[in-house]
Order: sequence, then C-alpha cells, then structure tokens
Amino acid sequence: AGKKGSAIENFSCVIYDVSLMNCTWQAGRNAPGDTQYFLYWKKSRDDNETECELYIKDENGRHVGCRFQNVMIKHKIAYFMVNGSSNVSQIRFYDKYIELYTIEKLMPPSNVTVNCDKKENDCIIQWERPQISHSDKDRCFKYEVKITYK
Repeated sequence: AGKKGSAIENFSCVIYDVSLMNCTWQAGRNAPGDTQYFLYWKKSRDDNETECELYIKDENGRHVGCRFQNVMIKHKIAYFMVNGSSNVSQIRFYDKYIELYTIEKLMPPSNVTVNCDKKENDCIIQWERPQISHSDKDRCFKYEVKITYK
C-alpha cells in the first residue's frame, strides 16, 4: 500500500571501472518532505538482501542514490528494492530486476600498440580485451578501428 506517487522514480544503475556500481533515483512526486529512502539488493535469488552501505544524498540529506564497490557480475539478474519511511504517511516501495551485464559500461581496450612499416606501407594495430566485470570472458566483443590521417 502506501500513498500514491510516494515511491521513487527514475531508478537506474550503471557498472563502471570494472567493479563499481552507482544507482540513482528521484523522490516520489507525492512523497512528504520528511520521506527517507532505503535501498536493498540481492545479487542472486539465494543471496540475502543487503542494504546500501554508501548512500548518495541531496542537499536536504535525503537518499537519492547508492555507491557500490567490488561488484562482480556472477549471476545475471539482481533484485533491487527501495522502500521509504515518513512520519506523515505510508510510502510505497519500488522494486526492479536488472540483468547486470546490460548496465556495464565497458572499459577501453588495453595495451594498444601500433607498428607501422613505411616501406611496406602498412601498420599492425594490436590490443587486449578490456577488463570486464562479468565472467563470459571473450564472448560478444566487437571492435571498431577508426584511423585518421594527419
């Protein structure tokens, strides 16, 4: 139950720099001014729910996001739930299942080397796959090389 329009809105998460994750949201349009939100998540169905350890706060001290460290994508789907509390009225909860590998911002390839041979008029460009959070190591990597001549 809870007051209509009191649940959070615009919830989204992104994984970056291999093991960091940020989740953000906005307070519900009809949430009372004293509403505070709390994020819980389960990394897999069998996992215990854990609360966010590092909240992102707005200027009024209201939780509007969470920073996670040491995130590894071992299971495909994680469960997120944000509930709220207020002294004025009941707050609706918001929940969402997210396929974690779909929200990972990949790092650029590493150890890029370019060796050109002026006589043969060719270049060999090599690189290594970037570090990734999920474990499907070499599947589905496509690279695009853009060469600009100066």
